[in-house]
Amino acid sequence: MSGHSKWANIKHRKGRQDARRGQLFGKLAKAIEVAAREGGGSPDFNPTLATAIDKAKTASMPNDNIDRAIKRGTGEVEGATYEEFFYEGYGPGGVALYVQVLTDNRNRAASDVRSTFTRHNGNLGEPGSVGYLFEQKGLILTTGEEDEVMLAALEAGAEDVRDAGDGMFEVITIAGDLRSVREALRSDGIEIESADVTQLPSTLVPVEEGEARKLLRLIDALDDLDDVQAVFSNYDIEDAVMEKVLAEV
Repeated sequence: MSGHSKWANIKHRKGRQDARRGQLFGKLAKAIEVAAREGGGSPDFNPTLATAIDKAKTASMPNDNIDRAIKRGTGEVEGATYEEFFYEGYGPGGVALYVQVLTDNRNRAASDVRSTFTRHNGNLGEPGSVGYLFEQKGLILTTGEEDEVMLAALEAGAEDVRDAGDGMFEVITIAGDLRSVREALRSDGIEIESADVTQLPSTLVPVEEGEARKLLRLIDALDDLDDVQAVFSNYDIEDAVMEKVLAEV
């Protein structure tokens, strides 16, 4: 068991995402569409699509929206062609930001991301400037008794289990093993809060309250861009500071 408690941070960030549910559905639909285009429209044979669908259902996205996104991806109905890439940079406090973009207009996305970094005291970096600090992993957030979660997760093939506080645990997996580990945990009666493929930082940067306020404004502004799918970062903000700052930004 290792790692700093991040559940309070995750909880606060999730609350802000839920408040922008309509925009969230649009981003989830993009992820489903791209997954279906690249790996086919059957979640039984396309783990990336299965994970995207599960994430959409967890967010209470209507099934009709999910079905339409799959059909756009497979070409059954007309849809845009999205490309995925990452922007890299630094925010206040020297925090690394790894910004995942899905867009049908690279020029628009580049302009929006660049201007957002500039307006919010960030610095857009060159390709490779921060990407090496992140590694793609599966991340499952669970509740339960520590011994039960740890035993079930490790037997299912998880790489690590971290105490996230408030009775929550982070189960870390190889990205390709996310679905199988999640299903094994469910079979063992472990409650799943969320499961997603993410980019985990190799190191964390402590951020004080003043810089945290600026940093979270930048991250929120990037999250609000339609072409931005996710913003990964390596900040380490104490839970009490996070709660105070998020009440203001």
